[in-house]
Amino acid sequence: MTGYTHTATGHWINGEVVVTAGSAETTAVVNPANGEIVAEVPAGTAADVDRAVAAARAAFPGWAATPPAERAAVVRRIGAGLTARREEIAAAITAEMGSPLTMSRTAQVGFPVAVAESFADLAGDFHWTEEVGNSLVVREPIGVVGAITPWNFPLQQIVSKLAPALIAGDTVVFKPSEVAPLTARILAEVTTEAGLPAGVFNVVYGKGSVVGEAISAHPDIDMVSFTGSTRAGRRISAVAAGTVKRVALELGGKGANVILDDADLPKAVETGVMMAFANGGQVCGVWPRMLVPASRLDEVVELAVEAAKQYTVGDPTDEATRIGPMASEAHREKVNGYIERGIADGARLVFGGSGRPEGLEKGAYVRPTIFADVDPYSVIAQEEIFGPVLTIIPYADEDEAVEIANSTVYGLTSGVFGEPEHALAVARRLRAGQVDVNGGQWNPLAPFGGYKQSGNGREFGHAGLEEFLETKAIQR
Repeated sequence: MTGYTHTATGHWINGEVVVTAGSAETTAVVNPANGEIVAEVPAGTAADVDRAVAAARAAFPGWAATPPAERAAVVRRIGAGLTARREEIAAAITAEMGSPLTMSRTAQVGFPVAVAESFADLAGDFHWTEEVGNSLVVREPIGVVGAITPWNFPLQQIVSKLAPALIAGDTVVFKPSEVAPLTARILAEVTTEAGLPAGVFNVVYGKGSVVGEAISAHPDIDMVSFTGSTRAGRRISAVAAGTVKRVALELGGKGANVILDDADLPKAVETGVMMAFANGGQVCGVWPRMLVPASRLDEVVELAVEAAKQYTVGDPTDEATRIGPMASEAHREKVNGYIERGIADGARLVFGGSGRPEGLEKGAYVRPTIFADVDPYSVIAQEEIFGPVLTIIPYADEDEAVEIANSTVYGLTSGVFGEPEHALAVARRLRAGQVDVNGGQWNPLAPFGGYKQSGNGREFGHAGLEEFLETKAIQR
């Protein structure tokens, strides 16, 4: 494994590096593949948040008054700047959270660039004003946005908030995950090179219990956009309620891949395994539950096991690796605990299992695992594991399949495979914010978000832009 080091010496506030306005403490960024410290970032305080909010508030009038076309041009240049630094960003993400380098280059960098470009394209034809009877309806920036993101897609998650916020005319105070904060500094540099005025984008490092709380409670922050766990989302909502600010939440998921009896079985299973193991299963939008007709269970299990054998686990800097380590040792222990729970609860283990993969005694590695004959209401079928663990669940008929798919507290993503019209009819019955039919491709213009405890609000496309706007009616 090649070494990687990164220097993030301070917060990014008002267009410059700020060592600290509060504590001098730092947080170590640990490479989960080998346990080495690759960087130290500040452990921010409420005073740091105050300074960043003041900068964002001061920059707001000028940025809000900038024409949408000019704001879009800046966002487009941000996308180009990220592309130019693709290799640096990919190396940082692989070092901080273990995503295989091939995925870091493609999805981890490619997706946010596509998102930035899609929002820049939207600005020109978006209905900033419209006539409704004798009213002029005006869409205006909401103000200062607090953005808080997780570690699994560190650049994607913030660009999904920053791009629409900038197009809307908002300014931003951003807290990255303390596990994976390195791309935040690179992004800040890119925004400055793209011509974004000082104070429009600010970065404060730190823990959720300190910086996240301060952002959520701050009276001069008009909106909080959060992606992360449902538990943390509940807390942010409660804290933000004190100032009645808008809160947009993209939370956990427990997606179902519903394979119908008229599906192309090899394609459905191969795609389903990929959607369970992508990024080591550390994706809120994966499908960790595979629902199959009981009469086809043995066939599906055989196909799934063969597909799983292609997911090599190892050094994330190796081009052949498809699953790297979990993002931290603590998370490895959590995922391994779920695997042990599945075994203890009687699910049939058909691939993988507990413990570290052979030859990988060091690093936060787990064994990609498949369970069959899983009780749909068991712990491993109901709770978000956030690791490469697939549960195969048989169903008796289509109504039972829909009932099982909708049985969790989550409702973020799902998939359906079958004859196209049949699959579409089942997709309409699923309580999820996004459903792929027969492996439909990701669309950056389509709204993304959850039902139930997977959150509220939407990202991407027109719906994602509207999240960052206020609506005013002027009667004439």
